[in-house]
Amino acid sequence: MIITNCKLILKDGIEEGALRVRNGKIVELNPTDLYGEEIIDGQGNYLSPGFIDVHIHGAAGYDTMDGTYEALNEISKAIVKHGTTSFLPTTMTVALEDIKNSVEAAAEAKKVGTEGAQILGLHLEGPFISPNMIGAQNPKYVEKPSKETFDYIAKEHIEDISCITLAPEVEGALELIEYAHSLGVVVSMGHTNATYEEASSAIAKGVSHSTHLFNAMTPLHHRKPGVVGAIFDSDITTETIADGIHIAYPSLRVAFKQKGLDKTILVTDAMMACTLGEGKYSLGGQDVFVTEGAARIATGSLAGSILTLDKAISNVYKNTNYPLYEVVKMATYNAAVHCGVENQKGLIAEGYDADLVLFDEDINIKLVIVNGKLIKL
Repeated sequence: MIITNCKLILKDGIEEGALRVRNGKIVELNPTDLYGEEIIDGQGNYLSPGFIDVHIHGAAGYDTMDGTYEALNEISKAIVKHGTTSFLPTTMTVALEDIKNSVEAAAEAKKVGTEGAQILGLHLEGPFISPNMIGAQNPKYVEKPSKETFDYIAKEHIEDISCITLAPEVEGALELIEYAHSLGVVVSMGHTNATYEEASSAIAKGVSHSTHLFNAMTPLHHRKPGVVGAIFDSDITTETIADGIHIAYPSLRVAFKQKGLDKTILVTDAMMACTLGEGKYSLGGQDVFVTEGAARIATGSLAGSILTLDKAISNVYKNTNYPLYEVVKMATYNAAVHCGVENQKGLIAEGYDADLVLFDEDINIKLVIVNGKLIKL
């Protein structure tokens, strides 16, 4: 397969060109010999690496916590239509047995494959979080951080756990941070009431990421820098939900300017209402009401989003002055680095997996390829 007549979104710029796909890989950029190949005319549109969502709970009426292959497969089929070719199913703070079941289901789905976006691993959001920064997590199921509880949830499938979100100030958290970090799991701080000092201590112990910047964490104050201050004052990465609801665009621009785009990942934090309409849904066993583009529980707390990554890219592109290739990198290469797959995904380069997205000037998806196979939109 050869895709011609397109603008290739590369790591450091955009170039007009073409590429050849064979056996699920990008094997050649700008081939000159087109004989005997299936030719796809890009019609002058942009060709990007496939988007990677490292924080997503659900879509299309399904949730990671359903704990079934069917749910994960349906999520994968829904989000691939919006350019997401890989993702980390994300758990919630619920009963330990339910988290364990969801881990097992996701590990199996990763192994056998899905029909849409492919699973790269899991993101455990909780249950080791602060009850004082609960957000839309369920306070009934918050657990004290411990190696034993973590092992119960994850140890059998530790190679499938990409990231865990926890509150570093809670008793036992620093020991768990060191343990999870030693196992190769990315440790992220989120749903946390930590001080700047507590957050900084956690970074020294192995925290290398932060979950949904600004949301469910202590804010930046000029005398109490908080978790946001520790994020800005360190080299750890962070993720942003660019739906215009979770973060005002001026604050988003400040964050990009402070952290730099190389340290920022675009995520959706989407829940089951993603790709559907307004109405009543659920998340972590709690009712969620979606109105005017926002998902909230009865208390008014935001409960994830209905965002898709194509829309996130569009929102950032339209509300900042960054070039398109820099914005796309936050949903592709940066996310691949976070997942430890930057040598095979997240770039348009020879030898990389043929996970590709064709879209127009307004980020409308025209074509998606996963592992070299054309996906029906």
